[in-house]
Amino acid sequence: MTIEVRDDPAALQYEVTVDGEPAGSIRYTLDGDVVTLVHTEVEPKYEGHGVGAELVKGALEDLRARGKKVRPVCPFVLAYLERHDEYRDLVKE
Repeated sequence: MTIEVRDDPAALQYEVTVDGEPAGSIRYTLDGDVVTLVHTEVEPKYEGHGVGAELVKGALEDLRARGKKVRPVCPFVLAYLERHDEYRDLVKE
C-alpha cells in the first residue's frame, strides 16, 4: 500500500492517496504563519488502516519544513499529537 500526502493550497486542505486513489483530507485555515487544522476525513474503506495517522504525520512534517505553527482544532489531530510528543514544538499556544 503506497500512501502519499500532499498540500492543496487552493482547496486549503492536505490530501492523502492510497495507491493513487483519494483516501481522505484535512481541511485547514491560514492566519499568517499559523495553520489551524479544522477537520480530518478518511474514506470509510481506509479507516482502521493507519491512513488517517499518515495523513496527519505528512501534514505536520510539511508544516514543520515550511516553518509554520499549528493550531489543532480537529479531535483526530489532537489525539495524534497526544501520542506523538515529537510534534509538540509545532503547536501554537
